[in-house]
Amino acid sequence: MAASLWRIESDRLHLALHAGQAEAWASEARFLAIIAGTQSGKTSFLPWLLWREIERGGSGDYLAVTASYDLLKLKFLPALRECFEHVLNRGRYWAGDKIIELADPEKGFLAQTASDPMWGRIILRSASAGGGLESATAKAAILDEAGQDEFGVEDWEAVLRRLSLSQGRAIIGTTPYNVGWLKSLFHDRWTAGDPNYQVVQFKSTANPQFPREEYERAKATMPAWRFQMMYEGLFSRPAGMIYDCFSDDFHLCDDLALPAHWPHYLGVDFGGANTALLWAVEEPGTERLFVFDETLTGGKSTPDHAAEVLEKAKGRNLVAAWGGAPGETQQRWDWQAAGIPMLPPPVGDVEGGIDRVTQLFKEKRIKIFKSLKGLRDEIGSYRRKLDKQGQPTEDIEDKRAYHRLDALRYLACGLVNAPGFVAAGAVGRPRRRD
Repeated sequence: MAASLWRIESDRLHLALHAGQAEAWASEARFLAIIAGTQSGKTSFLPWLLWREIERGGSGDYLAVTASYDLLKLKFLPALRECFEHVLNRGRYWAGDKIIELADPEKGFLAQTASDPMWGRIILRSASAGGGLESATAKAAILDEAGQDEFGVEDWEAVLRRLSLSQGRAIIGTTPYNVGWLKSLFHDRWTAGDPNYQVVQFKSTANPQFPREEYERAKATMPAWRFQMMYEGLFSRPAGMIYDCFSDDFHLCDDLALPAHWPHYLGVDFGGANTALLWAVEEPGTERLFVFDETLTGGKSTPDHAAEVLEKAKGRNLVAAWGGAPGETQQRWDWQAAGIPMLPPPVGDVEGGIDRVTQLFKEKRIKIFKSLKGLRDEIGSYRRKLDKQGQPTEDIEDKRAYHRLDALRYLACGLVNAPGFVAAGAVGRPRRRD
């Protein structure tokens, strides 16, 4: 792909862009997503877009981020080195620190070691590296395969924080893999007319080297949803989506002020590294619920979490809180000791909890504030594993990663209770519906 993308004639560099790449090159949007089919020329193109940002921005740090270390090592890093080391002669790779040093246009490379001052750096990171995205201030960023499950909304927000001082550009190149944050927080903003966002979409066959026969073979043999995502760069609902009854039209709402005296409920998923809390309000007389607040934090003690809940609950009618799996009795005792009576969910198994959430969605009894980016991302990527024939199994894909949805399950299990019970009338005391 690289040989077809660039050529040097008479000591001048020329980029041979296909129509989709040319559209992306012409974009001046601060946030640009190239959402395209497999092998369509995304990864090989991203370094050249970053090079242009470096030419504009000058010395400093830049980010090159991908979903996983394997993608970085096998695909993204070779494309970056091809561009900056072998073609432009402006880069030098420091493997130990995973950075590409950028040469001073006048003085060349300045560093003797990786820790020495440099004219500029491309900092290479993967979303799977955890806090690695929090360690830099950058002027621009390119993100490879950010649509994969491993690249979550927290990773996207971490990139934005690194760019905030410079108000730098973030450019994504990916195939769509789910309908999570990339759709709800990026694609949908573009379709709504937000000038900060632009999406460029094209098929695998936009790449002149991609065989048309392969495209037609995939179209004839693959499920339609998978073909649309993998080869046409279009969002589609994957097979095995657990909450496929969720609809933006029915289940999302703009943030609004909710009366403090309405019944408030809390769902909690325990965890030392990831404690998720979801708050919901019941509209009296309608049994309609508004999920209006979310948090996902770690590194705090149970008393710390409980103190934050008590502070947020001041002046509100907090009726009940449910949390934890059936075996997490000690954690519930700890919350009780810290001032929050924590009820066990009436339904203990995961599938039973999923049924309760599905019931709320299908009955259109639940509204989720649009600002709850994490919950929306999890709903869009929550799905079952597929077997070799592409059919859903009973197993949930990476089920331990969905902390907010676990909190939603506990909340739903508490509210969609046994016959005759819909909620709780006092913290820890079930209320019978009249």
